[in-house]
Amino acid sequence: MKEVLPVFNSAVSIDCVLFGFDGGELKILLIERNEEPFKDWWALPGNLVGENESVDQSASRILHELTGLSDIYMEQYYTFGEVDRHPQGRVITVAYYAMLRLGGDKALKPLTSYAKKAQWINVKELPKLGFDHQHIFDKGLEKIKRRIKHLPIAFELLPEKFTLTQVQNVYELILGKKLDKRNFRKKILSFKVLKELDEKQKGVSFRAATLYKFDKRKYAKLFGKEISF
Repeated sequence: MKEVLPVFNSAVSIDCVLFGFDGGELKILLIERNEEPFKDWWALPGNLVGENESVDQSASRILHELTGLSDIYMEQYYTFGEVDRHPQGRVITVAYYAMLRLGGDKALKPLTSYAKKAQWINVKELPKLGFDHQHIFDKGLEKIKRRIKHLPIAFELLPEKFTLTQVQNVYELILGKKLDKRNFRKKILSFKVLKELDEKQKGVSFRAATLYKFDKRKYAKLFGKEISF
């Protein structure tokens, strides 16, 4: 007689931690939940992995259904597996993160009644989050703090053309500390991965600053050089 194997009593879910930079603010993408548990609470975009999906496929589907965003490259950064973290039973969560350059082309519109709305919210003004999503967010922020020290991820948040002040602002927001302007500019320019343009800021009331672009080809040649603050 064939042995009957036990059925597993756990579920796997995805939570997406998306960072964006807009108007001098570091933002996080949240949804307002429309279902229990934590109905009417703000939370990270997340749901259960589909029965016939890989975790990567589920991450893309869940983000699209809850926010309307698609074709967003996300990376896994942590797995959360504490026993009592979900009120309905054992749920193991694979967390993904991404960093986006915000603009008018990324309209947010949930495609399911699971979420009332999706919204970019300043990380300094986070509401109380459902489940253990504050912990998941904190881990995501720790991740980009580590990465920004040796990888050029700050430029994923900036427009194609930017000022040195904007670059410094991104570093300060992510690292959570003020950086000396003179030393920062000296160091960031010393890596020779920023191309100075013959262009200035437009539409500003103060003295227009010079614009720069991130030179991906030069960075590729210098890959591995650590940018440390």
